[in-house]
Amino acid sequence: MRPSKSVVVFILFFTAGSGTIVNDSYSDFTEEDNTPQLDYNNPRWCRSLSLTNGEVTCHSTRGRAYRSSLGTHCEMSCDRGYRLIGKRLIQCLASRLWSGTAHCRKMRCFVLPLIPHGRYTCTRGFVVDSRCDFTCNPGYRIEGEHSRTCQHGGSWTGAQPDCLDTDPPKIKCPLSRIKVAEPGKLTARVTWDPPSARDTADKSLEVILVGQEPDTDFKEGANIIQYKVYDQARNRATCKFIVRVEVRRCPELSPPMHGSLTCSSDGNNYGATCDYLCDGGYELRGVSSRVCQFDRNWDGSPAECVATEIKSDVKTASALLDQFYEKRRLLIVSAPNITDPDYQLQNIMIQKSDCGLELRHVTVIELLGSPPHETGHIKDSLLNSEVIEVLRQVFRISRTYFSMVLLDELGLDRERFITTASCGMKRNEIGSSSTGTCVIK
Repeated sequence: MRPSKSVVVFILFFTAGSGTIVNDSYSDFTEEDNTPQLDYNNPRWCRSLSLTNGEVTCHSTRGRAYRSSLGTHCEMSCDRGYRLIGKRLIQCLASRLWSGTAHCRKMRCFVLPLIPHGRYTCTRGFVVDSRCDFTCNPGYRIEGEHSRTCQHGGSWTGAQPDCLDTDPPKIKCPLSRIKVAEPGKLTARVTWDPPSARDTADKSLEVILVGQEPDTDFKEGANIIQYKVYDQARNRATCKFIVRVEVRRCPELSPPMHGSLTCSSDGNNYGATCDYLCDGGYELRGVSSRVCQFDRNWDGSPAECVATEIKSDVKTASALLDQFYEKRRLLIVSAPNITDPDYQLQNIMIQKSDCGLELRHVTVIELLGSPPHETGHIKDSLLNSEVIEVLRQVFRISRTYFSMVLLDELGLDRERFITTASCGMKRNEIGSSSTGTCVIK
């Protein structure tokens, strides 16, 4: 029995090796019907490999024709820009399957962040070898890399750039202007609206005035006003305009012969007033003052200073004083005689106009001596004795000592002196002190 059993086993092995299907009731043989038989000579033992976006490199000891035969080793690699997912090395197994699988996934770099005040454009998005070029908004420039490239490892070259504000702000000044000086002044009050400024980046700008503030008095001539504006990046812009103040002037007036002019303000500017004054012994004929008009002409006509006709042969003091009322002042000098030292000294001072004494508007009446040899005269014209007596009584002038009485245009006794006026005598003032200082205007 044993030998026959051995034969049976041999037959089963042979038939299995030949691939013949045997109908047998033994379950062990039935299960092995689907098990492939190892055949190193079959060049297509495992399925053919392909790798999308990649390459398969296989090695077999039997040659290139046996790329998928049993025992073949294959190396998987992906194209540039793709990453291998799975096994890199696989082998064709007896099970007719490869020892692993793999596929190629497209590589990507992270999404680049946006840059303030700028943007970027990419050639192929965020995949490998894509280049992203950076540009800045108008008024800004790139600081740093102008472009970045997605590398094979999934990282970007370089660093993220910045957009720097290099564009200065824009500012527009008011228009230049001319203003006529106000009447009687050499200045004009000028105002204007503040300048408009804008910037490509900043809404808040620092505007600085260089020059005189608006709504103030500007002097004659050209006044340069400048504004500066800075943005947050300290870029600067400037603008200028001119405020010109024009003083309208009349032709200069000539003083009258035997007289002078006293003018307000600058003398001949619009609104200035010039008063005519006549020297002693002369009186004004014509207008007393003239005003410079806006059209650069003086109003009225020139005045004249004509010799004053003083009648000294009048019979009464009132008739004499009426000739000076509201016209001239009177200085009455009295002395006991012509040899009085105070009189002589004062007479010399008056003749020489010492201490600034000016007699253009003052008429001097001299009363000398006592009756019956008393004399009174205005320059070379003698006064009536009755007129002399009334003047002494009305103004309480003694014959026994030297004295002076200053009368104003209204005939009022303004100052009285019992000694010589030694100094301080000048025009346009009236005053005295305990030392006998006399000032005549």
